[in-house]
Amino acid sequence: MPLLRTEAGERAALITVDLMTVDLDLRGSATTFTSRTRIEFTCRESGASTWVDLRPETLHEITLNGEPIDLDGTAHEVARGRIPLSGLAAHNVLEAHATMRFSRDGQGLHRSVDPADGEAYVYGHLFLDAAPTVFACFDQPDLKARYRVSVTAPDEWTVIGNGAAQRVGESRWELAETPPLATYFVTVCAGPYVSVLAEHDGIPLGVHARRSLEEALIAQADDILDVTRRSFDYYHRLFGIRYAFGSYHQVFVPEFNAGAMENPGCVTFRDAMIFRGAASQDQILQRANTIAHEMAHMWFGDLVTMTWWDDLWLNESFAEYMAYRTLVAATEFTDAWVEFSMSRKLWGYAAERTPSTHPVAGSPAPDAQSALQNFDGISYAKGASVLRQLIAHIGDDAFVAGVRTYLRDKAFGNGELGDFLATMEAAAGRPLQDWAQVWLRTAGVDVLSVEDGVLHRTPPPSHPARRPHTLDIGRIEADGAVTSDVVTLDADTLPVPEDLRGGVITLPNAGDLTWATVDLSPAEHDALAEVLPRVGSAQVRAVLWQAVIEGVYRGTVAPDRVIDLLEPAWATETNAAILGRVVVNVTGRVIPCFLPPQRQPGAEATLAEAAQRLLDTAEPGSSVALAAARALARATADRTLLERWAGGDGLPAGLEHDSDFRWLVVGALARRGWLGEDGIETARQADSTLTGALAALSARASIPTAAAKEWAWTELTGNPNISNYEANAIAGSFWVSGPLESLDAYRRRYVEDIPAMSATMGDDALSRVATLAFPTRLVDRTTEQVVLAALEGDDLTLGVRRAMVDALSELREALRSRDCFG
Repeated sequence: MPLLRTEAGERAALITVDLMTVDLDLRGSATTFTSRTRIEFTCRESGASTWVDLRPETLHEITLNGEPIDLDGTAHEVARGRIPLSGLAAHNVLEAHATMRFSRDGQGLHRSVDPADGEAYVYGHLFLDAAPTVFACFDQPDLKARYRVSVTAPDEWTVIGNGAAQRVGESRWELAETPPLATYFVTVCAGPYVSVLAEHDGIPLGVHARRSLEEALIAQADDILDVTRRSFDYYHRLFGIRYAFGSYHQVFVPEFNAGAMENPGCVTFRDAMIFRGAASQDQILQRANTIAHEMAHMWFGDLVTMTWWDDLWLNESFAEYMAYRTLVAATEFTDAWVEFSMSRKLWGYAAERTPSTHPVAGSPAPDAQSALQNFDGISYAKGASVLRQLIAHIGDDAFVAGVRTYLRDKAFGNGELGDFLATMEAAAGRPLQDWAQVWLRTAGVDVLSVEDGVLHRTPPPSHPARRPHTLDIGRIEADGAVTSDVVTLDADTLPVPEDLRGGVITLPNAGDLTWATVDLSPAEHDALAEVLPRVGSAQVRAVLWQAVIEGVYRGTVAPDRVIDLLEPAWATETNAAILGRVVVNVTGRVIPCFLPPQRQPGAEATLAEAAQRLLDTAEPGSSVALAAARALARATADRTLLERWAGGDGLPAGLEHDSDFRWLVVGALARRGWLGEDGIETARQADSTLTGALAALSARASIPTAAAKEWAWTELTGNPNISNYEANAIAGSFWVSGPLESLDAYRRRYVEDIPAMSATMGDDALSRVATLAFPTRLVDRTTEQVVLAALEGDDLTLGVRRAMVDALSELREALRSRDCFG
């Protein structure tokens, strides 16, 4: 049972944690490690009772103030991961000795073996409530404490953690004592990591990755460290508070569930961000954004932590906004907001369309696990957009002044929405409660449209609110010229200024300053094929693509509209973010879900033709050429071309030795039934890395035969030792191929088998599997009814239920579109 908010409040009112001393021995076996914890804490009520959180494999000893804790009659509580504590004194010392289990699902202390060299790597990911699987603790965000951590590891390993690590013996490491941290920020990374070390402004820096990635890490470390240095300088100037956690290490780890995690002093990233082959400007921007995002958390989240999970937005919305602001102000990525429009906002708008939509702030979070369900595009992208609206409302100077006050007043402590609003009101000199009510405490996204020279704002009927918008309106001429101006919309309608009327397209939110979707008229949609490729502003082009893609998902635009723009507009595009994200949407949802099966090959052929044209005209080796080659590999039905590329013949410039591109081609061949298990195994042997092993699983799961599908499903749902990434690889490729009639039985197996995986996989990892394994290609009422029946039961975990609800919502979007447009 997860921690209840009421329980957390009672425990925080009772105790204060002064010092955590954690000693881990990672040498035990491939499956377990030893954990010893000493907790020094005070209690405000003599003789009171509470509990400590611990979920061990085996508990060897636990004492309170030198006396063994009697666990007789407490089996139920212990099974829940709670060790009862009674008779507390004013000053207390708890000591625990336990054997703990390494995880395989990316939560807790995860252990992964790289098949490239057989080396093992360990990292800690304790978000949101996994700390008790590593050490005894009072696991809630407002019981922060100083940490002293020591680690015993194999002699050849390196240990990295929140405090600066020092080797004190052949196998022994001690980490410097940290400032106060919440439990979920504590991490240890250990293994034969390779490192690039540096220093900036008195801060020791380190970048680390698996040994098999050494060449790529060394080649890319300068770029990573450059963004790191620039971000530190910008945040120091902006916040007026120096980084508070000593050294700053960035560890790229295997099989990581999230993009990254903001552990103070030791940020962990998924190691796919160390690119093994060619990387587009869009991919490099996303990595830079993640670096800046996680560093922003050193202030928002780490220095000041939310009191409870319902204020998660105080972490994520701020880091999201600050990262893009930093990229534009301090790095080469001056057009970063275009990527935000094409990637993050489409993610957030998708979350708003689901039944599980929620406000940015103040969502009910009665327990920790329910809060995790709101860790989505609303908390990130909408929250960042709302902060942009707040700045437009009160001015940037007032915003920065309020941020500085909030960080200074709450440093090393906790904050809530009310605390933040109070500092902003003081800085702005005006009340903000009404503004916060409609923007932060109310769900929903408005629709903007222009009709007869009038701008209209239509709020969602289920979440009506009069949100004031600061936005720009763009007048787009037939030659692509754009004239724009900023207006404030604080009613349902606003006359468009005279100088912005009369163009071929009148585009609300042309600069994407606000959180709102845009409806274009039929005539404006008709004009896009000629006008869109002529528009010089990538930001305006992104908003136009948004309007079309969102319109398809909302059921107001025929999916053919997107396909019809590929040749005239996508094939002439130069922005890497637009190129990549259009393909993701076209190949991921529009073609396989919104178009009926008989029209899908024609749409794929259109994309392939556009990609070939783009590849033929792009500068060899450029980001544009890379995007074109990847799109062509995904969409082409030219077997000869794919087989030549798989064999290394005639590859586009820059991809001659690119293993990841080769796997894209191998996967395309397998999906079409042109490559079997033997060919996939040959490719795996040529790339014996962890990435290669996962790509081979993905390719094998995509083989369209009945035997291949049966193997894939059995391996996914019947292997209790499957890792999070292995499960993702299989689930993500299962539905991309095969006759629909042969897949029919798997929709029922989905609702039976995927939930049952909760016996061996944590909910954070399993929710991703449930999303990837959803029967997206079976777009019919039978799938809808099967999933609805499963949702009526009470045996689904919160994460699996949320994944099913959201995937069902997307299925219904496709059904409505097919019903409407055929």
